[in-house]
Amino acid sequence: MLCEKSGVCLCLVYLRHKPTFEILGLLFNISRSKAHETFNYWIEILREILPASQMEEVAGDSEKYQQLRQNLSEYELIIDSAEQAIERPIDYQEQKKYYSGKKKLHTLKNQFIVLPNGADIVDICLGQLGKISDISLFRQTRDKFAVTQKFLGDKAYIGESVITTPHKKPRKAEIYALHKQENQQLSSRRIGVEHMIARVKIFRVASERFRLSLHRYTQVIMTICGLVRLRIKRSSILTVNPLSSVC
Repeated sequence: MLCEKSGVCLCLVYLRHKPTFEILGLLFNISRSKAHETFNYWIEILREILPASQMEEVAGDSEKYQQLRQNLSEYELIIDSAEQAIERPIDYQEQKKYYSGKKKLHTLKNQFIVLPNGADIVDICLGQLGKISDISLFRQTRDKFAVTQKFLGDKAYIGESVITTPHKKPRKAEIYALHKQENQQLSSRRIGVEHMIARVKIFRVASERFRLSLHRYTQVIMTICGLVRLRIKRSSILTVNPLSSVC
């Protein structure tokens, strides 16, 4: 039987490197089935203790939720989405359901909303069909935020009034120099969400083809988001007070 530290380590190794459970068992000197069982045990615990977003932290507390919405309305939040490949379903109708024409794969789509400079994850929407457009997915989750909330997005969100988007290049014409400069400035402000998605995708289970059961998808990705937030908070504490870990 693995001790607690070894069990947590096994779970983290799988999330970060995505070995087969047979290899994972060899690394920790246990059987393949025991490695799978240990992973499932600890992923549930990590998921429970690590909130994946600010919105999840205040879930169930109406007063804190309203206060968070008010505080967030002072910022221009950054939004983006990313698709992840999944195993091709056996059933033909399921294949059609999950097929993304853009990626030419069967995918799930995740939406990330973060603070300026990627300081924290505000909200996530996971496991949506990859073929859903970014703007449609945003509109499905828009009511979580105050009506005055503003966002920054890429060209996929053009047409949504509350999202500042880049200027689109006119057909058969060059984009104005001023518009090009504004697009560059917008891109530099949006980079925070790109960095956040990159932090999540450091974990290979969140970047490569997802091969666990689909009912585990949201649980696994939200756990990874919780781990990313934990590291961000830890880094912030050490930046403010390098001796905080010693005190």
